Amino acid sequence: MKVSFTAKEYARLLELAHLGLWVAGARPDDPGTMPARYADVAEKVFGLAETFGCADLVETDVNGQPYPAEKLTAGPAEKVLTDFTADVFWSELAVRLAERDLQAELGRLVGDEAPPFTEAQEERLRLIEETYWREFEAHGTDHVVVLRGGQG
Repeated sequence: MKVSFTAKEYARLLELAHLGLWVAGARPDDPGTMPARYADVAEKVFGLAETFGCADLVETDVNGQPYPAEKLTAGPAEKVLTDFTADVFWSELAVRLAERDLQAELGRLVGDEAPPFTEAQEERLRLIEETYWREFEAHGTDHVVVLRGGQG
């Protein structure tokens, strides 16, 4: 199979590879974090950068392994990652706090193996999550308080 890319398309492919590797746990500043599952493919994708006119987006480490250059990681990909991590943070925070609160309402101890929520409980969970979302949208973490050793 033969695939053809313009330099602009290949630059986007490099960006996608960087984003995917970041989500998979790889960090450009630490080659040891490259997941083995993706190492060969990443090396091929980054290794062809010069061929596709994108040599400025890839650098080579002391072992000759190609990796994303700062021009790639600090460009639009950085905004995508910033937005992604913020979305994951707020989503996880709202979901986890809502689940904790519902478990407490139901009299369940934190960490106990619990049966799945009923349909009515799922609806209550959604309402609690919405309350947290409104709070976070209005105040961020300004009103979040952690009570050490106590119930929040």
